[in-house]
Amino acid sequence: MTDELVLLDRAEKGIAVLTVNRPEKRNALNLALVQRLSDRLDELLKDADLRAVVICGAGDKAFVAGADIAELQKRDAEESLAGINSGLFRKIEEFPWPVVAAIHGWALGGGMELAMACDIRIAAPSARFGQPELKLGILPAAGGMHRLPALVGMGVAKDLVLTGRILSADEALGFGLISRIVPENELLEHALEVARSIAGMGRLSSKLAKSVMNSLFRVRPDVAALLEGSAQAVLFETQEKQDRMQAFLDRKKK
Repeated sequence: MTDELVLLDRAEKGIAVLTVNRPEKRNALNLALVQRLSDRLDELLKDADLRAVVICGAGDKAFVAGADIAELQKRDAEESLAGINSGLFRKIEEFPWPVVAAIHGWALGGGMELAMACDIRIAAPSARFGQPELKLGILPAAGGMHRLPALVGMGVAKDLVLTGRILSADEALGFGLISRIVPENELLEHALEVARSIAGMGRLSSKLAKSVMNSLFRVRPDVAALLEGSAQAVLFETQEKQDRMQAFLDRKKK
C-alpha cells in the first residue's frame, strides 16, 4: 500500500516523524514514494499544533540510498523538466516548520539532496554521503547543484560532484554538510530532542527565522537586511514576544 511507503508518527504533540519505508530497496526514491512523501507533508500542513518534523529512513542500511535507477532510466526530458524529485525537495525546504533529517547509512544522490533540503541534518557514524550522478551520465539536478555549494562552498561542491566521491560522517561534519554526529542507537531520540527544542521556541519566530534564512541565499545583502528587519518588526508586535520576554524577566527576578 502507498500509505506504508511513508510512515507518519504523531506520538508527540507538535512533532511529526516521517519514516521513508522502503527498506528492501534501501529506501530508494520512486514515483510512488515521492508522491506519498509529498502527500504526507500536505497532511501535516493541516495540523495546527505542528512545530517540527523529523525525517528518517527505515531499516539499518540507508536513510535514502538515492533514486530508483530502474525507474529513473525510463524518464525522459519532459519528465525531467517536470521536476518530480526537485519539487518534493523544494516543498521540504519551503515547509513552514523546521525539518530535521536523522541520517544513517547511505544518503546518496537523491537521498543526499533530500537531506540537504532539510533544515538540520544529524547523522550516525554509519552515514555516507555522495552525489555520484555523473557516473550515470546525469547531474544532481534535484538541488545538488545549488544547495550543495551553499552548504559546503563551491570548491568542495565541485570536488564532490565532479569526482562522485563518498564522504564519511566525519568528513561531512568537517565540511558543514551536517551539524552533529551521534551514536547509532541514539540517532532518532537525539533528532526528537532537537525537534522538541524547536517546538519550545516561539511559533511565529521559528517560522519566520526559517523563511528569512532561506531567503538570504537568494537575494542581495541589502534586501536580506530588509527582510531580516521586516520579520523582526512583525515579531516585535506579537503577544507571544511580550509573554516570552516577560517570562524570562520574571525568572531572572527569582
